[in-house]
Amino acid sequence: MGAKIQAIDYYFPEKKVTNQDLGREFPDYDFSKFEYKIGISSRYVAAPNETALDLAEKACLKLFGRIDKNQIDYVLYCTQSPEYIMPSTACILQDRLGLNKTVGAFDFNLGCSGYTYGLSMAKAFIESGQAKNILLVTTDTYSKYINKKDRSNRAIFGDAATATLVSFAEKNGIYKFRFGTDGGGFNKLIVKNGAGRYPHDNEAVEHIYGRGNIYTENNLYMNGPEIFRFTSTVVPPFIEEVLKFNDVEKKDIGQFVFHQANAHMLKVMRERLFLPIAKFYINLRDGGNTVSSTIPIALKNYSNQDMNVDETAVIIAGFGVGLSWSAGLIDISRGL
Repeated sequence: MGAKIQAIDYYFPEKKVTNQDLGREFPDYDFSKFEYKIGISSRYVAAPNETALDLAEKACLKLFGRIDKNQIDYVLYCTQSPEYIMPSTACILQDRLGLNKTVGAFDFNLGCSGYTYGLSMAKAFIESGQAKNILLVTTDTYSKYINKKDRSNRAIFGDAATATLVSFAEKNGIYKFRFGTDGGGFNKLIVKNGAGRYPHDNEAVEHIYGRGNIYTENNLYMNGPEIFRFTSTVVPPFIEEVLKFNDVEKKDIGQFVFHQANAHMLKVMRERLFLPIAKFYINLRDGGNTVSSTIPIALKNYSNQDMNVDETAVIIAGFGVGLSWSAGLIDISRGL
């Protein structure tokens, strides 16, 4: 007995920004080369008055078209785009969705590793007898943190939300997870101003980084080379540890679904793990890097579009802002 992913749905905002759209804003940059290397052709951006909570609500309502919301007894809400500093946005979502007042609900602030952490927590709540049906929500609107002159981050990141039902199951479908943290790299991917340490600065000065990208310390900053070095060196041996921890071999795994950061980074990790292309899923061309939502979006699309068996074992891995990483073994069914 254990826990299993029963269903996943996701939601993109209405506004779609293509590489051609960005090319008109940045005519000196060749977005065809970007698309070839990074693998992103379009991303979705929340409207000025649209928040991550709004996206989350719509993802959940899509899910409720297939499941009974009254069975949910816990909400795990992963975001780095909270509605307010306080209270917890999960509490507001409970009210908006009309969930029972007996549910538990809380936020956790993680980015690219958020979904894997969330599944592990859901498994723990279920196996300890504290819940039976958990709504795991991921939602972020990084576009609101990115400077309009920051071509690189605008091209990479997109907004999205997902809703996953994790339930008690007679046949377990969520196995062991491992985790890693290196807080010494906290400033490699950061929005410096606006919280407790540094207030929002109305006179923040502009900085240039990379190839002419501009940001202020009120905006999102990513040290791309350092993040690439971290993921390419830490993640592959970590995946080997996760396989051993679950007592499985690569040949036993039907698919590897990693955080969809960018296609080049994923290709490097696949090669370092000596994995065949057919077993390593890349699914970010339409949507881009949606932070905590990339893995559930990829799982949903793989299950519904590319999976040719009724059930398969999958290694999922998240890594990024924090620095934080985690990975584990799950089973998924076709048609999530």
